[in-house]
Amino acid sequence: MDTLSLILSFIFGTVIGSFLNVVSLRFNTGTGIGGRSKCMSCGTTLTWKELVPLFSFLAQRGACKKCKSKISWQYPAVEFVAGAVFVLVFMTFPPTNLSTGITTFIYLLATCLLLVISAYDIKHKIIPDQFSYTFILLSLMNLCIGGASWFHVPNISAFLAGPLLASPFALIWIVSRGKWMGLGDAKLTLGIGWFLGIAAGVNALVLSFWIAAVISVIWLFVTYRRFKPRTEIPFGPYLILGMYLVLIFHIQVIDVGMIRELLVNYL
Repeated sequence: MDTLSLILSFIFGTVIGSFLNVVSLRFNTGTGIGGRSKCMSCGTTLTWKELVPLFSFLAQRGACKKCKSKISWQYPAVEFVAGAVFVLVFMTFPPTNLSTGITTFIYLLATCLLLVISAYDIKHKIIPDQFSYTFILLSLMNLCIGGASWFHVPNISAFLAGPLLASPFALIWIVSRGKWMGLGDAKLTLGIGWFLGIAAGVNALVLSFWIAAVISVIWLFVTYRRFKPRTEIPFGPYLILGMYLVLIFHIQVIDVGMIRELLVNYL
């Protein structure tokens, strides 16, 4: 893609990211996603100049122009990440024809859903079923389309990838009665498995655990200066990060095929 296309993709992503902020912040609050945006502190209706993705936050130095209350860093963070991921999706899966265009569109929809899930999970430590089930349905759609513009029935191994990857998380939830891990993580992993397949899905999970371990230890130490075993850590964003590292950059930390071959030969 040329430079102008990348810039436009980033701008488009930040605009979508601004809307995703509205969805995640208003969900389950009794406030619909329609209507004018207002300051969360003083209730002042915001002008268009205060709603320009990224630039408004920087120009206002992260504060409301009227009441000077601090604006959450979620706003520019989600906008920037959305813009960056949109660029990566367009670069990795360019819509050159109808078939690839469908794939690009599905990945962009998935990005929107997963960003809302990440933002909501970080803030509330829970993944709403509405978002999880929508992502699962989108994953099934991607599995059945398979990058083509027609429907086909996936083979059994592709279909089993989701349940196989999700089952350990579901088992942890059952054994711990929801104390160690939420069921939302299992539902999210079900969709990730159908998106990536078993081999790439396993690599995504391994990356997720590694990154979560490193960041969580650093975060807990910096925040509390000591470890609290009951501290809740949202795992959804790490699962999503692992998925994109594998999907976009094809990172492989475990050769699942080699392990499967060794097991077959050994048995």
